[in-house]
Amino acid sequence: MISEFWKSIKDASQKKGEPFFSLAPMEAVTDSVFRRVVFKAAPPDLFYTEFTNAISVTHPKAKFSVMGRLYVKKDEQRPIVQLWGNHASDFSKAALSVKNQGFKAIDINMGCPDSTVVKNGGGSDLIRHQTAAAEVIQASKEAGLPISAKTRLGFSKIDEMYDWLPWLLKQDLQVLTVHLRTRKEMSKVPAHFELIDEIIKMRDQIAPETLLQINGDIKNRSEGIKLAKKHPGIDGIMIGRGVFENPYCFETKATTHSLNDSLDLFEMQLDLYDQYVQEVGPKRFETLRRFFKIYIRGIRDAAKYRDLLINTHSTDEARKIIDELRTLNN
Repeated sequence: MISEFWKSIKDASQKKGEPFFSLAPMEAVTDSVFRRVVFKAAPPDLFYTEFTNAISVTHPKAKFSVMGRLYVKKDEQRPIVQLWGNHASDFSKAALSVKNQGFKAIDINMGCPDSTVVKNGGGSDLIRHQTAAAEVIQASKEAGLPISAKTRLGFSKIDEMYDWLPWLLKQDLQVLTVHLRTRKEMSKVPAHFELIDEIIKMRDQIAPETLLQINGDIKNRSEGIKLAKKHPGIDGIMIGRGVFENPYCFETKATTHSLNDSLDLFEMQLDLYDQYVQEVGPKRFETLRRFFKIYIRGIRDAAKYRDLLINTHSTDEARKIIDELRTLNN
C-alpha cells in the first residue's frame, strides 16, 4: 500500500497532469547548500541527500563525518535520505536514527557505479547479490518509514534487467527509480529510453502500486514531461547532471535568465557556504569549485573567468570576480 508521504506526492502531480520531479542524489553536490540554491532557482517536488553510508550514520567514530551529508536547515524543504551499504544491521540502526532526525522517507542506493562503493558491496554491487539486497530492504522498513530504491538496468548487461527489475518490484517498494544504463555503461552511452515501456509493463504486472521514476539524460522539466507523455505510466522524473547545465532546469515555464540572475544565485551559494561553515563546521572549499561553471555561461571570455574562479581559494576571492563580471556586463 502506498504511504501517505508518497500518496501526497503522486496526488499533487496528478492534479497538475504531469510527473513529479526530483533532484538526483549526487555525491558532494546535493548538500543543504546546493539544495537551497536549486530551490531558489526553480524547485523540484523532491530533493535527496548525498548518498550516505548506512554504517556511518550510527557508528561512534564515523557519525560525525556524515553530519554534513544529513544536515538540513530548519527552513529547508526536508529531503529524502539516501543510504548505501550491504549489511542489514547497519540499515536497521540507520533507519531508526534518520527517523529520529526527522526524515520522512528513505531511498536505498542500488545503482552507484563508483568502484570504491562496489568493492565495499554497496551501490550497483547489490544487483549481483539479491539476498543482501533483500535483507537491506527489509531491515530499512523496521523504522516504519516508506522505502524506495534507485538502481540501474543491470551490472554488466542490459538483459539483467529482466531478472533484476522484476525481483526488485516484488520487494514491496514505494518507488523504484531506474537509471536507464548498466553499471558497466556508466554514463558513456545514451540512456536506453527504448526500454521504458517494457519497464512500465513489468511494474504494471508485478507491483502496480509501486511508483516508477526514470533517470538518465533528462535535462529539464520540459524534456521530462515530453518523455512521460510518450510513455504513459511514468510517475516521476529524476534529473541529475542537467542541473549543471541549467540551474533553472525545473522551472515550469522556460524563461531567459540574465547573467545577473545567474550571478545572484552564485553569490547566494557563496553566502550559504559561509553560513554553513560558521554554523556546522569546516567544509573543503575545493568541493565548491565544481559548481562555478554552472553560473558563467554564454558570455564573452567565459572560459577565462571560469578558469579564474577554479583557481580561487576563498569565497571572498570568488566574489571579487563576480563583481568584475557585473561591472563588465552592465
